[in-house]
Amino acid sequence: MADEIPVWKALNMAMDAEMAADDSVFTLGEDVGLYGGSYRVTQDLYARYGEWRVRDTPISEGSFTGLAVGAAMVGMRPVVEIMTVNFALLALDAIINMAAKIPFMSGGQFPMPLVVRMPGGVAKQLAAQHSQRLEHTLMNVPGLRIAVPSTPQDAWWQLRQAIRSNEPVVLLEHELLYFSKGPLDTELPPLPMHRAVARRPGNDLTIVSYSHMANLSLKAAERLSAEGIDAEVIDLRSLSPIDWDTCMRSIQKTHYLLVVEEDCGFAGAGAEIVAGLTKRCFYDLDAPASRHAGLDMPTPYNGTLEAASIPTITSIVAAARQTSGSGEPS
Repeated sequence: MADEIPVWKALNMAMDAEMAADDSVFTLGEDVGLYGGSYRVTQDLYARYGEWRVRDTPISEGSFTGLAVGAAMVGMRPVVEIMTVNFALLALDAIINMAAKIPFMSGGQFPMPLVVRMPGGVAKQLAAQHSQRLEHTLMNVPGLRIAVPSTPQDAWWQLRQAIRSNEPVVLLEHELLYFSKGPLDTELPPLPMHRAVARRPGNDLTIVSYSHMANLSLKAAERLSAEGIDAEVIDLRSLSPIDWDTCMRSIQKTHYLLVVEEDCGFAGAGAEIVAGLTKRCFYDLDAPASRHAGLDMPTPYNGTLEAASIPTITSIVAAARQTSGSGEPS
């Protein structure tokens, strides 16, 4: 029987399970120890495993991420928590120039069993410098894998799979999802870490999304159903690599595509998704693929303006109507 738990708890349980199973797993970051993590993901781990395996760091993202790269090179399995994705900008040298490239440049002599967890996204008036989405930057880095869990079940398995991987994996965790609840069955066999899933079957329109927007797309699909539009919702679960096959099968059935992302539209993740699927499904599409994304602007602090700068359930419904030829956006 699956229990209903929040996403943060699923991540916490995953960390606990992997640390108990393998002494080479440790975590480090700001406030991960005594405080238990900004979003409670490392809660109680300090008491259980001690300061050597749950390491509070100075406010120096470049330094402690670089330290984790070195630890991974000598056989440890570090899990870095960068307090928010916005601060990852200070660690990009370690992530991009080191973690993503050392396995290739060493001819495979140095695997990179490194996980970098990054909370991010627009989360209730945190203003422009604390509301960024950096998937567009990270997707452009060969050598990185990027997982984007949207449910407790995915959080549980994708973190565990990432820790066991010998490649560098970035987990993008949306801040609004940490306290959202869902079922977790720890006995359920895992999907491959980068497999997309159809969260809702449908025949009239394919909505492809990820993370928090995948959940909003599901709610939008229920509204569309009441209007007679049967939308299939694909949750990518991964942005590098992308599971093209699952998306293609859906488009071959529905013949219409809408991609929904919270990130800004210009040069965002949705641009790559639409380009990739248009190339693969050109003759299956009965209309041009559409994108519904955040506005190309820094996120406003004002709550009303903030909400207007990113997709909402209502705006996804409107975009879906237009894409499927059933109406114009309001």
